[in-house]
Amino acid sequence: MPKESEILIKRALISVSDKSGLVEFGQALAEFGIEILSTGGTAQVLRENGVSVKDVADHTGFPEIMGGRVKTLHPKIHGGILARRANPDDEDSMKVHGIESIDLVVINLYPFAEVVSEGMEFSVCIENIDIGGPAMIRAAAKNHTSVAIATDPEDYLEIIESLKSRNGRTNESLRSRLATKAFSLTASYDSSVATYLSQKHKGELPKKITFSGKRKSLLRYGENPHQRAALYIEEPNVPCVANAELIQGKELSYNNIADADAALEIVSDFSQASIAIIKHANPCGVAINDNPIKAYRAALACDPTSAFGGIVASNRALNRETAEAITETFTEVVVAPDADEDALSIFSKKQNLRLLLTRGSLDVKTSRLMAKPIFGGLLVQDRDNNNLKREDLQFVTKRKPSEEELSDLMFAFTICKHVKSNAIIYAHNGATVGIGAGQMSRIDSARIAAWKASEAAEASSETRSKTVGSVVASDAFFPFPDGLLATVEAGATSVIQPGGSVRDEEVIDAANEAGIAMVFTGIRHFKH
Repeated sequence: MPKESEILIKRALISVSDKSGLVEFGQALAEFGIEILSTGGTAQVLRENGVSVKDVADHTGFPEIMGGRVKTLHPKIHGGILARRANPDDEDSMKVHGIESIDLVVINLYPFAEVVSEGMEFSVCIENIDIGGPAMIRAAAKNHTSVAIATDPEDYLEIIESLKSRNGRTNESLRSRLATKAFSLTASYDSSVATYLSQKHKGELPKKITFSGKRKSLLRYGENPHQRAALYIEEPNVPCVANAELIQGKELSYNNIADADAALEIVSDFSQASIAIIKHANPCGVAINDNPIKAYRAALACDPTSAFGGIVASNRALNRETAEAITETFTEVVVAPDADEDALSIFSKKQNLRLLLTRGSLDVKTSRLMAKPIFGGLLVQDRDNNNLKREDLQFVTKRKPSEEELSDLMFAFTICKHVKSNAIIYAHNGATVGIGAGQMSRIDSARIAAWKASEAAEASSETRSKTVGSVVASDAFFPFPDGLLATVEAGATSVIQPGGSVRDEEVIDAANEAGIAMVFTGIRHFKH
């Protein structure tokens, strides 16, 4: 193999917003006699710690202007970075214009995504769009055969080790890896800016779209052991599973994270205290109640068999009583906004339980785009955050639902959008009592949900199925009366569905003949 090219570092340019490790790195560069060019706060921190620095303005002979917006956009900076070593034309240009080479560029960018996630006003967000930083990063990365580019404090140690082992030089493989990382950073950064600005325009979907994220952690594997996986953070300050603090338990798996996210989304759809228990991305029990412990017990009663080894989410801080109830059943993950000291003490006794705290409530009503990769492209759509209101309902049967039934219907239909289609939800007193998910026919979902409800009733020594006297929700219309009649056979007294089938009148007639109430929403909640 040919020997890798090594470049002697004589001059470095450092301008960073994240000052982590800056002083130690600057001191290490100074020990090698490397001249350091810098700007603003970076130069001040280095000088205060005894590192000699030359201001960029002194190097270029041109002052910072426009409040610091223009300081490094100068030929003596970009020429020094982009000049190709051993290229006669470039070397002649450097001599004619008095340009000195810059062999190491150390840049990290204004924290644009962080400022946006903090809800700062538009003008503040715009000022945190870095211009000079990405320009220098891209220049150095493009010319990585001659220039090293560091964009992360984690890069410092590897660069120092190279300088020590190679007498002040960097090798080609290091520079190539750093350049790849640098281009990923600028691509992600530009994506964040584009996403933010596109949210200001609520018209048609953009002609070009990007999604970005910063890797938080490598996972042991993906959905299966032969698949690689990692967790990336898109919005760093949002109280969600991706940003949650792991209080106890071993590291989360890909499936743990996906299920915890699904569970948290469900409970975040309710203003009332809510508990959801998830297994394989589908709920096996959800309930709302002013008392969280009652909500948990009602959610568990829906399908206690499937709840074993599941994921539990709460939209309220957890207390001792709720923690004790949760730990009575083997649970993989618990996710909640917070937990008091008594609850933490209870959970700590279960070493295999992972506890995630989001330190805030997830706002699922925020409008955003969702993407699903397919071979050769992406499917992109708005988030399904439809908020059904009572005034949107169409009462289509002779019998109208009671207030209690109407409340349960609204609850059940909200759950529908979180269940894989075809979805059928039986509910009673603010809790699911039977869930049918992911079947190829709606009638099968209805029968499976009723069967699971009967099993749960037998397990708790109840004399009749939990679906008797319940309401039922369907994520899409009943194409034939048979699916509706299956819910009537299970004991449901009221139905909510989108409507819109060519056989709606047949279904309405069947409901009237059975003496049950039915309402149409005009809204479908497919989930694929």
